[in-house]
Amino acid sequence: MRFPCPDLDPPYYAVIFTSRRTPGDDGYGATGERMEALAREQPGFLGIESVRSADGHGITVSYWRDLESIRAWRQHEEHRAAQARGRADWYEAYEVRVCRVERAYGADRQRA
Repeated sequence: MRFPCPDLDPPYYAVIFTSRRTPGDDGYGATGERMEALAREQPGFLGIESVRSADGHGITVSYWRDLESIRAWRQHEEHRAAQARGRADWYEAYEVRVCRVERAYGADRQRA
């Protein structure tokens, strides 16, 4: 994963997933890798950024072309199974926010 995500041309949508993990892995890492690979195959997917602190707090932001692409990903059968597993086993708490990005800018010394 590149961080930050490469340049994207607004408007687009960001799905912000904040979470607090339960202790242990219990298949979480492998499932996360599978979900990222699967998301990359979905129509409308633009990119992803993710960080997690040592104490289990994390933020993952996925970027999408439109709301229809987000809905389709949310309903994907394998993703739904991972969501259920997350609620049952991997997350003490989580929040999902869907936002429209109207403007974006930044700097990257390595690309300058």
